[in-house]
Amino acid sequence: MFRINGLAVLMVLATAIQPCFADGSALLQGAWKLASYEVEVQSSGEKLPTMGKHPTGNAVFTADARVWFVLTAEGRKAGKTAEEKAALLDTLIAYSGKYRVEGDKWITSVEVAWNPEWVGTEQSRSFKVDGDRLQILTPWRVMPNWAEKGMTRSIVTFERVK
Repeated sequence: MFRINGLAVLMVLATAIQPCFADGSALLQGAWKLASYEVEVQSSGEKLPTMGKHPTGNAVFTADARVWFVLTAEGRKAGKTAEEKAALLDTLIAYSGKYRVEGDKWITSVEVAWNPEWVGTEQSRSFKVDGDRLQILTPWRVMPNWAEKGMTRSIVTFERVK
């Protein structure tokens, strides 16, 4: 007669169902291309394409828990004057650092950023991976690039680079 070891059965079941509970950091790993960037204004509910209808950018999440973001607004032109060059900061979001995943959020410990105020902070983002699409929702905050709009949150969509 065949005898079943309870521990062996438990190990087989855990291995069989593991893909259903994939680690969030494994889902994020890889290179992503920006598909859209929209900002919602808390006071009015208005949604705006603050980076234009066709912004560009990339995000890279590595297996050793490092992340890089470079996002640029549509229609950027090289600045010639000091004022034009300074204005380019309002059409750029760039930062990198170590990240960790906690449920449906990832938190970046920012080491380098286009805005020095972010260096040394933690930036938290909710995320959802659906196939080759990554949807991100920031918490409500005053974003340096459009501070005049008050409290906003960004709704960002990326597509996996293949």
